[in-house]
Amino acid sequence: MNKSKQLFTLITSEGELQVSLKEVDVPEPKPHEVVVRMEASPINPSDMWPMFGPASLDKATFDPDKKALVAPVHKPLLSRIKSRLDQTLPIGNEGAGTVVKAGDSPEAQALMGKTVSILTGAAYTEYACVPVQACLPHMDSTTPQQAASSFVNPLTALGMVETMRMEGHKALVHTAAASNLGQMLNKICLEQGVELVNIVRSQEQVDILKGIGAKIVLNSSSENFKAELYQAIDSTGATLAFDAIGGGELVSDILTMMEASGSKDAKGFNTYGSDSNKQVYIYGGLDFSPTILNRAYGMTWSIGGWLLMRFLGKLDKKRVGELYKKVAMEISTTFASSYSKELSLEEALQPENVALYNAKKTGTKYLIVPNKGD
Repeated sequence: MNKSKQLFTLITSEGELQVSLKEVDVPEPKPHEVVVRMEASPINPSDMWPMFGPASLDKATFDPDKKALVAPVHKPLLSRIKSRLDQTLPIGNEGAGTVVKAGDSPEAQALMGKTVSILTGAAYTEYACVPVQACLPHMDSTTPQQAASSFVNPLTALGMVETMRMEGHKALVHTAAASNLGQMLNKICLEQGVELVNIVRSQEQVDILKGIGAKIVLNSSSENFKAELYQAIDSTGATLAFDAIGGGELVSDILTMMEASGSKDAKGFNTYGSDSNKQVYIYGGLDFSPTILNRAYGMTWSIGGWLLMRFLGKLDKKRVGELYKKVAMEISTTFASSYSKELSLEEALQPENVALYNAKKTGTKYLIVPNKGD
């Protein structure tokens, strides 16, 4: 346990990406820290930008001597990431494993031998040393593979419903809704009686959500999509949307239909549109093209970014603890995740595997298992 293999990322000021496997020392835990033997870490879409930045992955190669994935970065793009240039940084937002060493505090000692999920930013490793506050303890019957995706998707889905209530909305719209996160959100909304408008891109994705009981699922590739979107928003009264895509006109279309519903009974001058606030939060970047706004939704609307960690920072510790407990209790039901492939740390650096998990396709999720093959 003195040494640990760990993945790191580096983008040089000369325009080269290196994602490498290195051997590092495992620190002794401080009183409020634990050492976790990592057994499963998901590769989430939110891991892609820290890992690769704007590198041209279609030109990536693997250097066996350096144990590194190497790819060029177009030099005009380096200004976008100047804060990270020439720095070797750890990667991996979350994962799970077993606590094998604990600091002297009662809180740390209580986790000894437990399966925990961690939120660290350095989860792609054999051993992680983290504060107890970064740990979500699980039931004895929960495996590390089940616990691996306990933070990013479950807490984002729960956070969407929390945001809806905190801001006075009564229903939600969600895009790219057949994702693992989207399926969790549907289960939460069905359980809590929240009306949810799901937007997907194919009939296959419609079938996925219908199969888990989703009530309203719209296919954006349908020729009647905008009419169906209006009907869904009008019937639910949704004035809040979470968008995982970012680029294109979908955000604008959602706001337009929210306004059409809100103003359908207006009489006389309606210069500034409906007075109910129409809010879209962009929380993902599946499409990096510009977000196009065709302003046809009055003056009471807003678009912003939504980030899980900043949202959790707004909640009191008691509420965060309640959300953590819900995830732990329902990790094999509401918040269950499935994985299409398990990769070792070195396999995660192979260009053919990178091409698969960087595609971010619905229904495909990859898991890093540090001790795979041992």
